[in-house]
Amino acid sequence: MAKFAQGRFTLKNADKYLGRKTPLYRSSWEFAFMRFCDESPSVAKWASESVKIPYKDPLTAKLTVYVPDFMIQYTDRKGKGHVELIEVKPENQMKKESVGRDKFRQAQYVRNMAKFEAARHWCKRRKILFRVINENDIFHKPKANRK
Repeated sequence: MAKFAQGRFTLKNADKYLGRKTPLYRSSWEFAFMRFCDESPSVAKWASESVKIPYKDPLTAKLTVYVPDFMIQYTDRKGKGHVELIEVKPENQMKKESVGRDKFRQAQYVRNMAKFEAARHWCKRRKILFRVINENDIFHKPKANRK
């Protein structure tokens, strides 16, 4: 089994963080995104796993809860404020053709799509944006091109 980076994030700018507890990262990608939120002057406020969104699991038909990774409040280059709900996922979990014939990965993909649809609907009602970002967004785009 692969080892994943996990731990508690040490805040440099605690006044920007909206949570009550020290944020917990479950991957190096989440850690990198937390560092971006904490250190970026354009990010005014951020929270980790602060929202619970009900959704129906398409495989069990049971009502359950989805907790997106982050909520951020930031100012764009034009000075306009925005709020976004953000999920960090590997790119290979976001493409149907990438899951192949593996039953676990197929189920994971179907559940993720249901979660994301519920999140989009939840965000639309609140006039905020939902976005899924992957390793390419975190590590391969120049900082000037990130939102």
